[in-house]
Amino acid sequence: MKFLKVNPLEKSYLEQMGFSWHTDSDGSDYLDSNLICVSENEANVYYEAVNELYDMYVAAAQEVINNNRFDELGIPFNLVEAIKMSWENDVHWHLYGRFDLAGGLDGKPIKLIEFNADTPTSLFESAILQWALLKQNNLDESLQFNNIYEALKDNFKRLVTLDENISDFDKYYDGWKILFSSIAGSDEDAITTKFLAHIAKEAGFESEFSYIDEIEFSPDGVFKNDINFEYLFKLIPWENIAIEEGELAMLLTQIMQNQKAIVLNPAYTLLFQSKGIMKILWELYPNHPLLLETSDEPLVGKKCVKKPVFGREGANVSIIEANGDVSFQTNGDYHNNRFIYQEFAEFNQNENDYYQAGVFFAYEGCGLGFRKGGLVLDNYSKFVGHVIEQ
Repeated sequence: MKFLKVNPLEKSYLEQMGFSWHTDSDGSDYLDSNLICVSENEANVYYEAVNELYDMYVAAAQEVINNNRFDELGIPFNLVEAIKMSWENDVHWHLYGRFDLAGGLDGKPIKLIEFNADTPTSLFESAILQWALLKQNNLDESLQFNNIYEALKDNFKRLVTLDENISDFDKYYDGWKILFSSIAGSDEDAITTKFLAHIAKEAGFESEFSYIDEIEFSPDGVFKNDINFEYLFKLIPWENIAIEEGELAMLLTQIMQNQKAIVLNPAYTLLFQSKGIMKILWELYPNHPLLLETSDEPLVGKKCVKKPVFGREGANVSIIEANGDVSFQTNGDYHNNRFIYQEFAEFNQNENDYYQAGVFFAYEGCGLGFRKGGLVLDNYSKFVGHVIEQ
């Protein structure tokens, strides 16, 4: 791997933008001051890979719905109806997600690790901060695979046009409003949500931010201060709503049935979010070069990774050697989850650090960033930007 050392962004500059989680609890910087050097061809291959993977995910989700395989993905029963409704009607548009990938550099093949399709993190870092690193270091800010901002802006317009062509947005837009919400107490969630609200406003929508507990939900719609919102964006995982807020799951389903509001990201993104769908992908596309063998049983004679279908931040993950020995494992709160077993893939590595690529998807692949950490990336992993070599 090749790196370009740059001057870090000043903490005062980051805090002016509301980026408060710039320093980890051990005092180290969350944003790495090295940029990963990526060739133009490598960037193009990342772009092409996620576009192909998204089409494969759509086919896998259709397989799950057609054959009622929700339980294999660990889908809570109280969201199945919402998933089916959102899947069947194009107005429930998938706004954005992030593919996590191994490889892609130094000749290593790209392999799908998972798809954070519902509530992906590192959006602000990927869209704004890695671009700012180039600009603040007097580098050409166009030297990145990073058009996340514009791609999201265009995809907001597709909520209205429901088509690749967004030129008719002004013709069809009828003053619809989007209420953007997150849970109080998380600066990261709040700034990500407000960032999306800003982009929606730039796209032409009326938008407002609110914490989820300030919103009134009823079968008649989504309300804040007696204002009815036609769209709700919630940076709260669907599985958390189903398990921890059953009444809200029921109300959102009723709101969808009554066609009173559209929820972003749609309920069907929970199918993509579940790591269990990667078993379906392997069934549909066995030995596909972008996929790793995945099963709900340990892989015989192969090194593999055991992970919960809805786990986050590397919790409750085990690495199992080909002989069945567990060589590495993490603790966490997801031990009651359904688990899958995925063939082990080598991340790009530099000395003792491992690098995982994250490629954002908003109608198409739109931006690359990296996370750096250990064998299993957790909430202490660092964000690493990139630069395209000339």
